[in-house]
Amino acid sequence: MSVRIRLSRGGSKKRPFYKVVAADSRAPRDGRFIERLGSYNPMLPQDNASRFTVNEERVKYWLSQGAQPTERLEKLLSSLGLVKAPVIPAQPKKSAMKAKALERIKEKEEKAKAAAEAAAAAKEAPAEENSAEA
Repeated sequence: MSVRIRLSRGGSKKRPFYKVVAADSRAPRDGRFIERLGSYNPMLPQDNASRFTVNEERVKYWLSQGAQPTERLEKLLSSLGLVKAPVIPAQPKKSAMKAKALERIKEKEEKAKAAAEAAAAAKEAPAEENSAEA
């Protein structure tokens, strides 16, 4: 049986409240769980002490038994020093630009560079003509 430490949603519509639970990975999100470990209330300010509360001893026990926390809980538990913070990439691969878009950006940069060089050359050319006439 694979155990996950995850959030189980409660609260009313647009007013979430989560229980931190140890549950079988195959169980539904808000369904059956093995043990309640704490709570998380995202509606409270971040500096409030009761925003995220857990029984640290029980969390350590479940982690020692091989339970895997979800990504969100990894982030919350890392603030308490129970696990290492997850490595979150700066930009997801899914939203990265495709090859054609990158080509268009390169072409625009080249055109802008060429236009800037032409403008610089145009400024220098009249200056040279005026000095030759004088």
